[in-house]
Amino acid sequence: MMSPIAPRLTRRAALAAGAALPLAAALRPQLARAAGHAAPAQNAIQHSFTLGDLQVATLLAGTRVVEDPQTIFGLNASAEEFEAASSANFIPTDKARFYFTPTVVNTGSETVLFDTGLSAAGTLPALAAAGYAPEDIDVVVITHMHGDHIGGLMNEGAPTYPNARYVTGQVEFDAWASRENEGFEKNMRPLAEKTTFIGDGGSVASGITGMSAFGHTPGHMAYLLDSGGAQVLLMADTANHYVWSLTHPDWEVRFDMDKAVAAATRRKVLGMVAADRVPLIGYHMPFPGMGYVEARGDGFHYVPTSYQMSL
Repeated sequence: MMSPIAPRLTRRAALAAGAALPLAAALRPQLARAAGHAAPAQNAIQHSFTLGDLQVATLLAGTRVVEDPQTIFGLNASAEEFEAASSANFIPTDKARFYFTPTVVNTGSETVLFDTGLSAAGTLPALAAAGYAPEDIDVVVITHMHGDHIGGLMNEGAPTYPNARYVTGQVEFDAWASRENEGFEKNMRPLAEKTTFIGDGGSVASGITGMSAFGHTPGHMAYLLDSGGAQVLLMADTANHYVWSLTHPDWEVRFDMDKAVAAATRRKVLGMVAADRVPLIGYHMPFPGMGYVEARGDGFHYVPTSYQMSL
């Protein structure tokens, strides 16, 4: 039976969080109504399971509907190809729902948060539902520095997670530090002195290892959770849609900064988890964000987890 995460709530868990990044205001995840479909309040914002000695929870920090998704996915595909892939998986081509899913891991000695959402306001309620207050977070890992991953680092000008140390990829930090970016300057640079920079194979904490997964951003990283003979890969934004990024991993994605490298990384990472039958957690996969991958034709197929992690 699934072991629940031990509650560690404090009074601060109930405090309201700060405002979102101005840059991200237009992208703030919102529940919405699509034609003919109601979108009521989300009925789950955290999903917990045990992996060996690790207690893991995925956190729904937000969700929103986007119009005309082929302006984002399959930029190098024809409308007919996009329609065929969508129809085969029972999803429309005119709208898509995006999910924003940080992950929290309790190693027994440290509590590690992977990514922080667009804002503290989105992530803190889900974190509280998993039994954690901001003060409980010992380590914050940033997989990459797009706004929907670093936007919740700061809350009204102060660190959202006051007791945390920070970990991110050296290549990623250096790339953003060398360019002008409001989100990076506001959220990440103030924490540089508290940040440890790692590369491929770098250790975050017991049972957590970094893996280079470049392309989506210059130094984008994935992280392998490994405990008790079981593994889960936190792939972050290696693949951003469970159909369009898996069935056709070479399809270009608007938000991939180096599209050729990102496609090669998708093939490598998805091929690895498919061959080894390792489940993955994807930041933008349908909540709870976790599934298996199988090779199918020239691409891959996503199989959402059911009860495998709760036996």
